[in-house]
Amino acid sequence: MASVLSQIQSYLPQHPGFLPQWLFIISIVSIGNSVQAYVTTNFTKQVYIGPKPKASKPKTASAYPDLSMSPATALSSRTFGTWTLIQSLVRLYAAYNIHIPQFYQLAFFTYGVAWLHFMSEWLVFGTARWGRGLAGPICVATGSMVWMWLQWGFYVK
Repeated sequence: MASVLSQIQSYLPQHPGFLPQWLFIISIVSIGNSVQAYVTTNFTKQVYIGPKPKASKPKTASAYPDLSMSPATALSSRTFGTWTLIQSLVRLYAAYNIHIPQFYQLAFFTYGVAWLHFMSEWLVFGTARWGRGLAGPICVATGSMVWMWLQWGFYVK
């Protein structure tokens, strides 16, 4: 069992600190998110749930929001999946090359672009609403940007 763990660990980023591992994990999760965006619109619709209904409907005892108002289509879901895949690959390269300023900056900018996108969809365009579909991407983007901003000098010499 120890040799299996050693084998797996040898493929992980070997830089000190937790930021490279964080970038690696987020990249892998995001690649999975890209795949699901091609397979189904369900998760994309949970992020882009659409505006709040004007007339109040009776509350149902469902843990899931009504996705019928979502502006997400199969095409927009696949486009989002492609965009997420590109950002995942940049972050994956940065996880292994975190000491190179250009990779670090590109990874930082991917979180900035993601943050601006999700915030504008929520606050400007109204296609997203705060909830479990939007909270994850915004928290990951915000936390990652702050962490990367604070750790620049540790990784980039």
